Amino acid sequence: MLIRTRQADSRLVTSIMQSKGGNMSLLIPGFDYRRVPVADGVSLNVAVAGSGSPLVLLHGFPQTHLMWRHVAADLAADHTVICPDLRGYGASDKPAADADAAAEADGAAYSKRTMAADIVALARALGHDRFALAGHDRGGLVAFRAGLDHPAAITHLACLDVLPTLDMWDVMRGTTAAVGFHLFLMAQPPGLPERMIAACPDDFFGHFLDLWTGVPGAIPAEVRTAYLDACRAAVPSIVADYRASAGVDVDHDRADRDAGRRLTMPLTVLQQDWGAALGYDAAAVWRAWADDLEHRTVGYGHFMAEEAPADIAKALRDLLSR
Repeated sequence: MLIRTRQADSRLVTSIMQSKGGNMSLLIPGFDYRRVPVADGVSLNVAVAGSGSPLVLLHGFPQTHLMWRHVAADLAADHTVICPDLRGYGASDKPAADADAAAEADGAAYSKRTMAADIVALARALGHDRFALAGHDRGGLVAFRAGLDHPAAITHLACLDVLPTLDMWDVMRGTTAAVGFHLFLMAQPPGLPERMIAACPDDFFGHFLDLWTGVPGAIPAEVRTAYLDACRAAVPSIVADYRASAGVDVDHDRADRDAGRRLTMPLTVLQQDWGAALGYDAAAVWRAWADDLEHRTVGYGHFMAEEAPADIAKALRDLLSR
């Protein structure tokens, strides 16, 4: 089902989306919405607008594609901008962790390898064999994996406020690791994490939306509500995504590092100063993976595409000019 919005202003609009149950969801004005099959039994909800060279934008936790609403509208003036909900999030399909046989053969239905393959299949279904890719947080991990697994498809890469999975676990040590308590919680075997989070989902997911936002008002009430609604309906798949990052994703990263595989496309990394807080050199971590790196420490909060959208749009345009 295709949904079109053509509002002249920048306000989000509410419309019936193609999500199961006909839930009311926020849309990005000016973007066409559709569902695109990317794997057996898995379709992604995706918003598309603009023309020109393709750029795919991947959201983070605990968000949906709506986090890109300002940046996407800006970049659509020059590019074909593609904003999906990741597998397991938003209005995209949420297969059970053991439901995708092909993915299970590779380790997990929510491995970043599987989720990266979704994105490559999505772009191809929309007519793009090669495309630029930017990801924030969880989407940054998917983007990183896509760059390693599909270098011929990814022309440019951006990762926002994230470290590669293997390196993330290496730096999470001692009492400073308490900042990432959710990583350890969702790494536990199936059952208890899901029940604990489902018992108070708005408190759990809202904690991160409140704590990690550095610019007051960057996430307005209606968007915050949309994020909480989406997460509340996706607890098992969100936990499965994080659980994969404590297992199969580490295995994939370690195998690539041991084999000397690197990102060969131009890469931009924007991060808060987590290195100073946790005691590591963030730029050095990324240099170990990338041949053509621009690394920048930023002064705003984690949700930078919503807190400083003009800066992020400019950084992505600068990347695409490299």
